[in-house]
Amino acid sequence: MNNNFLISQILDANLDRAREGIRVVEEWCRFGLKKSNLAEICKEMRQELAFWHTSEIRLSRDTENDPGVDLSHPKEEAKNSIEELLQANLCRIQESLRVLEEYGKLYHSEMGKSFKKIRYKVYILESSLMRYSNCEKLRKASIYLITSPTENLFNIVESSLKGGLRILQYREKNIDDHSHLKMAKKLCELCHKYDALFIVNNRVDIALAVNADGVHIGQEDIPIKTARKILGPQIIIGCSTTNSLEMKKAVEGGADYIGVGPMNSTPNKPRKKTIKSDYLNYVANNCTIPWFAIGGIDINNINDIIALGVKQIAVIRLIMEAENPEEITKSLIQDYLS
Repeated sequence: MNNNFLISQILDANLDRAREGIRVVEEWCRFGLKKSNLAEICKEMRQELAFWHTSEIRLSRDTENDPGVDLSHPKEEAKNSIEELLQANLCRIQESLRVLEEYGKLYHSEMGKSFKKIRYKVYILESSLMRYSNCEKLRKASIYLITSPTENLFNIVESSLKGGLRILQYREKNIDDHSHLKMAKKLCELCHKYDALFIVNNRVDIALAVNADGVHIGQEDIPIKTARKILGPQIIIGCSTTNSLEMKKAVEGGADYIGVGPMNSTPNKPRKKTIKSDYLNYVANNCTIPWFAIGGIDINNINDIIALGVKQIAVIRLIMEAENPEEITKSLIQDYLS
C-alpha cells in the first residue's frame, strides 16, 4: 500500500469528521440561536470541504479494517449541556482541520492553504458562539450579585449559586494584586461550576488573566472600546450609568449591558446622587441591551422598584448580608422577578 493511498485515507476520515462536526454546530445556529448569518458561515465551510472531498479520496475508505472505528472515551458518550456539546464539536472540527492542513500539503498544493483558512474561520465562529451563549445567559438572568469584602465570601457566593444566581461580579478595591488574582480565579471556577457568568469589576487585566466572562466598568474607568480591544469580541462588558447621555454612550460604545442607578442611597457610594425617575423611564423605553437596576434595593422596596418597570436587579447587601443566601436568592427569583 503506497503512501498516497494512506494519505487519502487520512484525508477522507478527517473530511468526514470536520463536515459532520460543522453540521452539528450549524443546526444549533439555525434552530437554537436562529442566527442565519452563523448558519450560512457553517454551510459555506461545509461546501468548501465537500469540494475537496473528491471521489478519489472517498474510494480509499476502508471502514471495516479501520482500527479507530471502535475507539471511544467516556466523555464522548454523554454531554451535559448545549455549551458542552458545541465545544466538543468545535474542538473536533479544529483538530480535523489541522490534520487536513498538514496532510493536504502532500496531496495538493492548494489544499493546505484552503484548510488553514477554514480553520481560522472556525476560531472566529467559536468566539461568536461563546458571545451569543453568554449574552443569552445575561438576558435571562434576573438577579446580579456584586460581592463585598467578607471572610465568608466563597460560602456566601456558592450558597447563592445553589439558589439560582447566574451572574456574579467580584468587586474588591482594597487588596493587593496577587490576592486579587487568586480570589478572582477561585470565584471564576466556582461560577463556572454552576454555569454562571463571572464578571470582574474594573480590572480588565484580572478578567483576562482568570478567563472571566466579562468586566464591569464605571464612567471614570477604562473606555469600553479600549476594553474591547484588549479583551476581544466574546467578552461581556458592562457599564454603570446614571443618565441618558451615559446610557447612549455605553450602548454606542459596545456595552453588552448597563447598570442603572443608584435607585436609592447606599453605604457603598454615599455621595452618589440617586437617579431621577425620568431616566428610569427613558431606559425602560429606549435601552436595547439588558439593564440592571442597582442601589439600595432590599425586601422593603423591591416591589416598588419592580412596579417602575424593572425586570433585572443588581444587589449587594441583600444577599451578601443574608442569613441564608440560597433561600433569599431563590425567593428573589421565584417570588419577585419570575
